[in-house]
Amino acid sequence: MFEELHEIERHYEELAHRMSRPDAAQDPSAYGKMSREYKELEPLIETYHRYRDLCRELDEMQQLLQGNSLDAEFKAMLQQEVCENARNKSELEGKIRLLLLPKDQDDDKSVILEIRAGAGGEEAALFAHSLWRMYQMYASKCGWHCEIVSLNETELGGVKELILLVEGNGVYSKLKFESGVHRVQRVPETETQGRIHTSTVTVAVMPEAEEVELSIDPKDLRIDTFRASGAGGQHINKTSSAIRVTHIPTGMVVECQDQRSQRENREQALKVLRSRLLQKKQAEYDADYNARRQSQVGTGDRSERIRTYNFPQGRLTDHRIGLTVYKLEEVLNGALDLVVEPLTLADQEEKLRARDAQE
Repeated sequence: MFEELHEIERHYEELAHRMSRPDAAQDPSAYGKMSREYKELEPLIETYHRYRDLCRELDEMQQLLQGNSLDAEFKAMLQQEVCENARNKSELEGKIRLLLLPKDQDDDKSVILEIRAGAGGEEAALFAHSLWRMYQMYASKCGWHCEIVSLNETELGGVKELILLVEGNGVYSKLKFESGVHRVQRVPETETQGRIHTSTVTVAVMPEAEEVELSIDPKDLRIDTFRASGAGGQHINKTSSAIRVTHIPTGMVVECQDQRSQRENREQALKVLRSRLLQKKQAEYDADYNARRQSQVGTGDRSERIRTYNFPQGRLTDHRIGLTVYKLEEVLNGALDLVVEPLTLADQEEKLRARDAQE
């Protein structure tokens, strides 16, 4: 581990030197790349420096304790400080091991969040709306911005399908474990005999694709315009502002009609299309790897039941890590960290075990 840390520290110092050169800013792209890498390494290097300083302090204290000139009271105080610093050293070692884990390259990205009602008819659509509300409240607590790309509602206020753009720092790192089938167990308002119904909603979370990551040939796109349907006033219904983008090589289709102009709808549709194509491309490369590795947080496959929301018991269960939380209402009101943090910790522990096994 320490050989790796020495190499990373040398690279960190080299980056600092290269960025401080007078001509460094002449290439904004290269300078930006160096700056991002430097910033990513900073928490690890700072933790390593604290660890190294603490090790020196511990060595000095141990040498003092070996001497015979200390009075009993000072020696007892020193021994207590050694014990405390030893605990701090162990904590810093654990933090360094976590910081050394390979970072998901998409963790800092914004996401395209898709929610679709599954089995259960209107009850599934109503729960899809509840999940939408939960993610919006969680996003607000995290300081993120949500923007509707596409929304298909039911007459009773449910959601058949929703595509949401969630923008902010570290969005994917927090929401990437939400992909999968969410199951709800509750008594619907329309149920007269008090029977519990089970419904499902599927959630997909995709990192937002950047144009530099995926090149789309304009010749491969067919773009159609049509009149938007649903609420929105005179403008949205009288002009052909809705956009349908078809990616001819894959047959992938994206529609957007929630913005006021063709240009805005086109931009949003292309943003969703790029993310879907990038996900497809990445899935093809990762298929073999994902087939071999089953982590505690699951594969994120959309056919996998990942979580159950049991309203009669006020219970939420995440089946991937065996987590049960009896704070269902709090979670649905945006306290999603009650689930996200244990999932993140389980993922880190799995990666540490895999790393230790390789070593």
